Amino acid sequence: MTKSMLIDTSKCIGCRACQVACKQWNQLPAEKTVFTGEYENPPHFSPVTWTKISFNEYFEDGRLHWFFTKQGCMHCTDAACMKVCPAGAIYRTEFGTVAVDSNKCIGCNYCVANCTYNVMGFDQVAHVARKCTFCLDRISNGLIPACVKTCPSGALAYGERADMVRKAEQRLFKLQEAGNEGANIYGLDELDGLGVLYILEDRPAKYGLLESPRVSTAAHIWSYIFKPVRVLVVAAMAFALWFNRKESKGEDLSK
Repeated sequence: MTKSMLIDTSKCIGCRACQVACKQWNQLPAEKTVFTGEYENPPHFSPVTWTKISFNEYFEDGRLHWFFTKQGCMHCTDAACMKVCPAGAIYRTEFGTVAVDSNKCIGCNYCVANCTYNVMGFDQVAHVARKCTFCLDRISNGLIPACVKTCPSGALAYGERADMVRKAEQRLFKLQEAGNEGANIYGLDELDGLGVLYILEDRPAKYGLLESPRVSTAAHIWSYIFKPVRVLVVAAMAFALWFNRKESKGEDLSK
């Protein structure tokens, strides 16, 4: 039942309707921004900006080329945020997406610091990490993500991963048949497979995407060595606290 989103950058018109839909559905406030000399706004992800259109400009052959792409949480199979979370607040849903349980989040910021794509935001008021939820509340009820529903150019699609892969391959064939030999699919194998797939007309770097994403060595060490030890330490402390309370009650009763 693994779901995926397919982003066809050859159809993206940079309208940012997906940004607006995300904020509207999730009731996220707008952010104050300033002109930076580029059209991309806001420039960074935050606890209230979970998706944004990346405006990538390149000058080639004396011409300006635009490479638009929607960016947000990639819902990685090999998710660094899940590896480093000491509280078990980040988990894999039944749809294969990655979600944050705000009730378990302890505000340590480990996920924010280790996110491979730097898309996590930290809510300074609630002291919890926030990011794209893949519209878990919508897909759990048979609806498609808000961004997909609102896209006017048909650049976004959602469904079973196998179907999205087939759709991407069919589109890739058409692009290459039309002479775009540089077209490719991004997300099939990166980090053991991303929940968000891309159809690109050029190499990933031109879209602001990592060419060879990987989970940091520090995250792996934390996941396999320190994280299990931390769980044991917390369990030992909890037991010691329980034992002390029991002993204290025993002393009170003896008096």
